[in-house]
Amino acid sequence: MILPIVAYGDPVLKKKAKIIDAVYPKLTELLENMFETMYNAHGVGLAAPQIGLPIRLFIVDTNPFSEDEELSEEEASKLKGFKKVFINATILEETGEEWAFSEGCLSIPDVREDVFRKETIKIKYVDENFVEHIEVYSGLIARVIQHEYDHIEGVLFTDKLSTLKKRLIKGKLMNISKGKINSEYRMRFPLAKKGR
Repeated sequence: MILPIVAYGDPVLKKKAKIIDAVYPKLTELLENMFETMYNAHGVGLAAPQIGLPIRLFIVDTNPFSEDEELSEEEASKLKGFKKVFINATILEETGEEWAFSEGCLSIPDVREDVFRKETIKIKYVDENFVEHIEVYSGLIARVIQHEYDHIEGVLFTDKLSTLKKRLIKGKLMNISKGKINSEYRMRFPLAKKGR
């Protein structure tokens, strides 16, 4: 089932999400719905807060990035098969040079800005079967994970922008929260109903 994606301005996107356990109700169904929702919106990642659930869960599928012709064959093949579920994740380390990449977000349609992130991460999480993993990722995979991880920490990519950049996109963000945007996928707008 395709779920509506929560738009910028909803308080759930600014909350630090809560840990869940293996008996979380209908987890398999939730994950299926999240993947269906993400693919429908042409995303490469989706966090539970983006569908209104303040829990430490996000999904990633970097396959669309693998089609970028500027990538080396090795990079493209890493991205191609990378599809994962991250539950109760904690980033243990962020290392390497900071690099800029134009990021967007399904909760903030039509806004893309350069965000600086460290190149490599070490992350601890449990998968959909609640098996624990500690893994190291770098490059675009690390960036997608960092972006989704920020969601479960109550941080949006726009929070990482300079004061000037934030001022320049303020009007756009307000329009998104009011539903004054043409989105290609289902969304839930926090201020649309109140007519503000």
